[in-house]
Amino acid sequence: MLDRTKDIAASAQGWLDAFERTLSKPEPAALDHLFLADSFWRDVLALSWNLQTLAGRDTIADALAALAPKAAPANFKIAPNRAPPRWVTRAGCNCVEAIFDFETAIGRGSGIVRLAPEGTDDDRLKAWTLLTALDELKGFEEQLGTSRPRGQAYSRDFRGPNWLDLRNASRDYADRDPAVLVVGGGQAGLAIAARLKQLQLDTLIVDREMRIGDNWRKRYHALTLHNQVQVNHLPYMPFPPSWPTYIPKDKLANWFEAYVDALELNFWSGTAFEGGAYDEAKGCWTVTLRRADGSERTMHPRHVVMATGVSGIANIPDIPSLAQFRGTLVHSSRYQDGETWTGKRAIVIGTGNSGHDIAQDLYSSGAEVTLVQRSPTLVTNIEPSAQLAYAIYNEGTLEDNDLIAASMPTPLAKKTHVMLTEQSKQLDKELLDGLARVGFKLDFGEAGTGWQFKYLTRGGGYYFNVGCSNLIVEGKVKLRQFADIESFVAEGARMKDGSTIAADLIVLSTGYKSQDYLVRKLFGDAVADRVGPIWGFGDGLELRNMYARTRQAGLWFIAGSLAQCRINSKYLALQIKAIEEGILGRT
Repeated sequence: MLDRTKDIAASAQGWLDAFERTLSKPEPAALDHLFLADSFWRDVLALSWNLQTLAGRDTIADALAALAPKAAPANFKIAPNRAPPRWVTRAGCNCVEAIFDFETAIGRGSGIVRLAPEGTDDDRLKAWTLLTALDELKGFEEQLGTSRPRGQAYSRDFRGPNWLDLRNASRDYADRDPAVLVVGGGQAGLAIAARLKQLQLDTLIVDREMRIGDNWRKRYHALTLHNQVQVNHLPYMPFPPSWPTYIPKDKLANWFEAYVDALELNFWSGTAFEGGAYDEAKGCWTVTLRRADGSERTMHPRHVVMATGVSGIANIPDIPSLAQFRGTLVHSSRYQDGETWTGKRAIVIGTGNSGHDIAQDLYSSGAEVTLVQRSPTLVTNIEPSAQLAYAIYNEGTLEDNDLIAASMPTPLAKKTHVMLTEQSKQLDKELLDGLARVGFKLDFGEAGTGWQFKYLTRGGGYYFNVGCSNLIVEGKVKLRQFADIESFVAEGARMKDGSTIAADLIVLSTGYKSQDYLVRKLFGDAVADRVGPIWGFGDGLELRNMYARTRQAGLWFIAGSLAQCRINSKYLALQIKAIEEGILGRT
């Protein structure tokens, strides 16, 4: 039987030593002995220059044997000043988890290995999961801490431009183009721009909204984030420890303004990106920007990063009879405040987070509300159920927790979320039973994988209950099924049973078009076809075309939650820097 009292740090370092020795003269057969049969290796740029997950001992051994000679990984050591090796349970498996540092020929990295015995009678620990992630390029380290810039360009030169003069000149782009153009100024755009600035790449963010943060500020009045503050920091500048657990939208929007100023990010608000074409010979884009005053600017960046998010262009379903409605019709992205509708009647179509929140906001403002369900929806209470997925962020450091989050291969992440979903169903049983009684159609994600994988595959389809589900159970917010609507008429919705739901307002909480649609609109069919689907998994174990090189040179995508953008912006920025320095090919 495995002796769990033995020095697990020594065991973990022993595995790393054996791994390093084997990689120095890699043979698949030798690597086989270090991994469990059912094992996973996720490499984030370190050896493969890809974001890739491989499954199975033989597949991993073959790939390591092929990649190691060129990457030259070495100096694998248990990471000091980080969580020490420890016994943990991940995806239902008890294992030793160890964070380590290492180097390659061109960079430095960190990783996590999880070790477990082959069987109950085996004392030998083998790798169950392995993460190898690139953190920095040698010679191009981030200018942080003791390596921070000294400000010599302005700090002691009384005759030259001061700091503000230099900032204005940098932001104006009067006589130059940026190396990288970031389209979208939400969390995705800010995160990648901050990372690129640290790598000394000239980067401009453009956003069509008139004020930094308006992509949050202009959303509905009652909105707050549905996950907790400790998960949601941006790179380099964490939220103050006094901030509330759930961040209000306007507070976050104001923080975005402060973030741009503090990190000296170049940002053009009120600027629409109207599309571009790539010149293969010159290795750059020709793009058109339209400023708020109607003027146009043509730029030639070498890279365009689409940071418009999973939720970009409003999806308006094709319902011909909607044109007959004579009241006010808005998409949820344009809904503002329920106070306008006090004493009025409203229909909200769609039962994701926005639909429920808007229905609750209208009800709280004194409107008569009917929520219309189009398809089965996952519902989970915001506490504790919805926060179970973020439990690791309640302890330890943000740096460690981000690495742990990056280290879980998709199959094991799915297994984890099946377990969390089952736990949530038990915690929320009374609520879910009540919803079922009133006819609300529930689901729990594909194969029971829960809300996280609904987000990762389709960007929605779930609701974190902050009270609207209770209103539905109590009949205070009425529930109807879209399938029971015969047509929309001037006064509202006519049902198949002959009744009419009268309405002064209809809100379409019907989601957003995919990034594929936006790419086709801005870059044309050839580029869209070359890139292929964006977001979701397809047949692979990584998100498609996210945070990594695409088949279109110079075109990148970043999207997701604040945590996803914080974690993956580092890896996206490193790839762009490597291309700029000739370390990595363009595609």
